[in-house]
Amino acid sequence: MKIAVYCSAKDAIPEEYLQLGDTLGRWIGQQGHTLVYGGATGGLMTRVSDAAKASGAHVIGVIPPRISASGRQAVNCDELIEVANMSERKQRMRDESDVIVCLPGSYGTLDEMMDATSSGIVGEHRKPTYIINYKGFYEPLKQQIALMKQLQFIPAIEQYKPVFVNSIEELKTQLETTQL
Repeated sequence: MKIAVYCSAKDAIPEEYLQLGDTLGRWIGQQGHTLVYGGATGGLMTRVSDAAKASGAHVIGVIPPRISASGRQAVNCDELIEVANMSERKQRMRDESDVIVCLPGSYGTLDEMMDATSSGIVGEHRKPTYIINYKGFYEPLKQQIALMKQLQFIPAIEQYKPVFVNSIEELKTQLETTQL
């Protein structure tokens, strides 16, 4: 299975979040899956990719020139796909993956998550999107989604929606039962 991971590239985040990245990366590698990620260094991106690679995963990085030029291009990729810009990066990561997993992150992670969700809603893909709500990180987002449903901006019955899980263990259970 090819698993796209969206996550923070910031180093100055709590260690327990970095360890969450280690856990996900190790599991990806131990299961013989492929990691598809942003191909850059820093924070969870480094921790997920290093752990995946060390555990035997094939690692695919997708990176635009602005990030490469900043000296943040990862060196642990088995394949490095260069794309023109961040929008193309999101598209290519979706195209390369079977499943999308969102760890905690900032604006970029939210952008990738919403892009995957909205493109799934309009039928551009049917790849499951999982959001790891570690220690309630995404509770405010869940509240916003509930408000949008209450006000009918989101239909009561959704044909495509992200699935929130609270841990890597819960993600593993979900992936084991997912039909791809």
